[in-house]
Amino acid sequence: MSVEREFIARSTDFLLHEYLPKIRACFARLQEGDVWWRPNDASNAAGNLVLHLAGNVRQWIVCGVGGASDARHRAREFSARSGATKAEMLAQLEEVIQAAVETLQALDSDRLQEHRTIQGRDVSILEAIYHVVEHFAMHTGQIVWITKARTGCDLAFYDEAGGLAVPRWVGARPMRRSGD
Repeated sequence: MSVEREFIARSTDFLLHEYLPKIRACFARLQEGDVWWRPNDASNAAGNLVLHLAGNVRQWIVCGVGGASDARHRAREFSARSGATKAEMLAQLEEVIQAAVETLQALDSDRLQEHRTIQGRDVSILEAIYHVVEHFAMHTGQIVWITKARTGCDLAFYDEAGGLAVPRWVGARPMRRSGD
């Protein structure tokens, strides 16, 4: 597999098989009201973060890379204090992740250096993908923290085996070790 295809494959794996299952696990533990809890006014609720992730992935990958029409209302993602249920938000996020995966899988890897203007920024397609994966990881970590703060539970995402962290969630893809 070429480096370009490997980059696209690993990016989709992180979104689909690493971060999304963690968010699902968090939402399974949180009560409906907990998804709108904020530790303070300067912070976001888990619900805001899921709405924001769906908007970001759609804007950067589905629209920015894939060429779909962009009608994002970013400020609404953060201003919501209630509204969608956990199930509705997860369905929205899963739908946009699936659309992003399809967009990336259909992408000719020779196009990674092409430029797009996304959120007023001139970025290569590679940069857009990298931004989305990094951004998704950061907000997944915030959702994990909120879940731990609200539930007091260890989410037990990993087991330890021989000094290695082994993922427990369904769909997890192990990282290759050197020499594999």
